[in-house]
Amino acid sequence: MGRGRWRTAGSALVRVLLVWAVSTLTMLALAGILPDFRLQSDDGDSITQIGLTAAWAAGAFGLLSALVWPVLVRALLLVPALVLGLLVFFLNGSLLLIALSLIPDGRSEVAPETAVVVAAVMSAVASATSTALAVRDDEAYRRRLYRLADRRRRRQGRAGPARGGQAPPGLLMLQLDGVGYEELRRACADGLMPTVAGLLDGSHRARTWRTDWSSQTGASQLGILHGSNFDVPAFRWYEKDTGEVMVCNRPTSAAELQRRAIGRTGDGGLLTLDGASRGNLFSGGADQLALVLSVSARRGRANRSRAGYFAYFSDPANAVRTAGSFVTEVVREVVQSLRARIRGDRPRVSRGGLYPLIRAFATVVERDVVVAAVIGDMLAGRSAVYADLVAYDEVAHHSGPRGRDTDRVLQRLDRSLALIVRVAEHAPRRYRIVLLSDHGQSPGETFLGRYGLTLKDLVRAGCGLPVSRRAGRTRSGAEARAAVLAALHRPVEEGEEAHPGPGSDPVVLASGNLALISFPDIPGRASRARVERAHPALLATLANHPGVGFLLVDGVVLGRDGRAARLDVPGEAEELLAPFGPGAAQAVRRTDTFPHVADVMVNSAYDPLTGTVHAFEEQIGSHGGLGGEQGHPFLMWPTELSAPGEELTGAEAVHAVLRRWLREADGPQVPVAAPAGAAVGGPVTAPAVEAVTAPAVQAVTAPAVQAVTAPAVQAVEEPVGPPVEETPPGDGNNGSLPSAGVPARDEIR
Repeated sequence: MGRGRWRTAGSALVRVLLVWAVSTLTMLALAGILPDFRLQSDDGDSITQIGLTAAWAAGAFGLLSALVWPVLVRALLLVPALVLGLLVFFLNGSLLLIALSLIPDGRSEVAPETAVVVAAVMSAVASATSTALAVRDDEAYRRRLYRLADRRRRRQGRAGPARGGQAPPGLLMLQLDGVGYEELRRACADGLMPTVAGLLDGSHRARTWRTDWSSQTGASQLGILHGSNFDVPAFRWYEKDTGEVMVCNRPTSAAELQRRAIGRTGDGGLLTLDGASRGNLFSGGADQLALVLSVSARRGRANRSRAGYFAYFSDPANAVRTAGSFVTEVVREVVQSLRARIRGDRPRVSRGGLYPLIRAFATVVERDVVVAAVIGDMLAGRSAVYADLVAYDEVAHHSGPRGRDTDRVLQRLDRSLALIVRVAEHAPRRYRIVLLSDHGQSPGETFLGRYGLTLKDLVRAGCGLPVSRRAGRTRSGAEARAAVLAALHRPVEEGEEAHPGPGSDPVVLASGNLALISFPDIPGRASRARVERAHPALLATLANHPGVGFLLVDGVVLGRDGRAARLDVPGEAEELLAPFGPGAAQAVRRTDTFPHVADVMVNSAYDPLTGTVHAFEEQIGSHGGLGGEQGHPFLMWPTELSAPGEELTGAEAVHAVLRRWLREADGPQVPVAAPAGAAVGGPVTAPAVEAVTAPAVQAVTAPAVQAVTAPAVQAVEEPVGPPVEETPPGDGNNGSLPSAGVPARDEIR
């Protein structure tokens, strides 16, 4: 025992000395390259003296980073997250200036702006060196992770779960926002997601499920996390009783929707018992929160949602790495947008303005912080974790669901999953990984691009109201924009868009290829007769427009050429809505019962041959209504859990399945037989992320955080498994994911 401890201490000392040596060499190189940075006195010094000066400075900087940095970031926790990301560089440079001032005899000098660059490079090099050494000593890395997890639990007063086979397994649920079932099949078959393909070849199965009519994150995630998405007719809608517009990605609206769901179910949510919610619109009842929109409107230290930023930026190397990736992503988006214009790609939407920054935030900053949070949750041994990665959804809105842009995003998401699988091997308990999505994406040219006017213009024309000669654009409702504004402490869609003024003008709101029309001057829900009396040409104008698929008006579905179907007459709606797939009438019928359903609900046209729709927002990959892959997300689970059932319709059904799987952690499991020849491994742990809440991170020094997060760099670069093999048709795969090009077993169709 004593010999093992001495060996461990010796290995740790060797690693510290090696990191110190590499940092010293880096500082010497920077002093030779940068004109405003020197490590010698005015009279000149010998090479030995310069080397000792560099070693002194590198050691002082490393010690200050380990001891002072977490305290500084903690003190700045109330600063908006993006501002904190920028302050990281200046604070890091200040630490370097302090370190250099500690060198005897004033043998160093650096300009303040150069100090920022030197500090950033030093942090990145130290992190990379720690990564390489940790990877070479896997046993030391495992012990470090265990110590870090134990330290966090002690600071939180938590009793850690028993390790090994006696510990009940945790459930890690990762939402790949916007990735449809067919897109997942294609990505695995094309080798874009080898980690996912490897899980499906062994321990996991996948199948599709059907969304509600409102096929968007707000409705789906509220139903999944809280068990009810009743009265969520769209992404945004007008409520006549309050005169306000509800928007799922506005913090105040998200908080109200969460409150309503809890009131309806009488339950706090899926994550109430020892749970963590990361990067979501809603908390799910979790006590541990990071980047959760429904609590981001709070101010002060009570807003624990922002603690994820503190946890991540408490390591300056993280800030350097994320900032570099952020800039790279901005440049990548600008180049990709320019190439699309040069090639004349169609359909195409505007990708200028702030969009490159929003995309980089979603695909880099939010991803890194959320992945960091999940890693922290696993190390802390939490029972249930639900995290959302929005990268694919954001890029698909502007680049389309398929193409080189989204392929690269899928590859990076898979690398995040590979990192989580690696870290999970060192967690104090086993984890079962469940992957799922909240909706898919349907391609198609926008309504404005195809027909030269917005739906709002068409509605005003049908009402006999003046229409602007210049077609306006409808702002995209992607979640990433709301996340950026929340990080900046800025309101989301406030002002006139949140509180339409009084009058008889209709309120027209877009939610992907679903639109809602409300008449504020008509109390309650307007009947078809009332709408036709007030605006005789409106319904016919909309129903017969080639870009409109159907309307819902007070229990009646209207189609082209005067076709009408009452929802209370069996079979009528099913026949009219048959082109939109099985379950369409059922979804419309449910929405018709909502208290806040709009006076007129408009679903865009859908082409079953091409799978295209026409978004009423500026999106060429959209979701929100009926039509195509947007309504067919996926659910992927380990076979040691019971099968989800024959058919999953609606997010509330997915909630029930996840509830059952949580209960199975402490009770008997119902294993599902693997296909012949496939080895069923133990529960492969979840995909995801790192960010620890503020209380959990207080005990983490900078080197410790580097030890945990640094392997992310190495894991990202390594190949993480072979591509999925072709599965012959009709092999009875019991719900496993077939390769693209092979007819998928789909109980829904």
